[in-house]
Amino acid sequence: MRRSLFGRLGLSATLASVVALLGLVQPASAADTPPMTVTVDKASATPGSTVSITLKFTNDQSTNTQFVYQSIQPTWSTSQDPALKYAFASCTGDVTSCNVTGKQSGSMNYAVPILPGASRTVTLTYNVAADSACGPSRRIEFYTYLYYEYQGGQAKKDGVNSVGTDIACNTSGTLGKAAGAGH
Repeated sequence: MRRSLFGRLGLSATLASVVALLGLVQPASAADTPPMTVTVDKASATPGSTVSITLKFTNDQSTNTQFVYQSIQPTWSTSQDPALKYAFASCTGDVTSCNVTGKQSGSMNYAVPILPGASRTVTLTYNVAADSACGPSRRIEFYTYLYYEYQGGQAKKDGVNSVGTDIACNTSGTLGKAAGAGH
């Protein structure tokens, strides 16, 4: 029984598709992990309380990371609200330096080298002033800038991250409503 030309082409196309798909499917690697994650210890703060922001850098490269710089600043909307009062209190973690300027902005250098897949963390704690004007629509928000070098300093990556730094500033009467709203 002879195969037709279209039958042979169909079989060849099917085999080529399978081989191509197998080539595209690769095992998970360190690149699947984002280099920066940000978490807060609470979704809502009240006047007189503290809030901590934890920044976690994970080396997503296949070589050691030799240098990591990160900064944190309030977002434009937070910085434009003069009645929202908060100040830096402490910096702890896997850093060689932590410099805070202007009571809110800061920069950190992580302890290096960082092996592929390994992580470093830093926790920044802020005090919300007792006379801070908290209430509906008032938020303490930050963004971070991350810069790191790898491959013997021959390659680099950088970028801005604002995910996870949104903290509602509520009066004590609205704290329960915001916490249950699902941040």
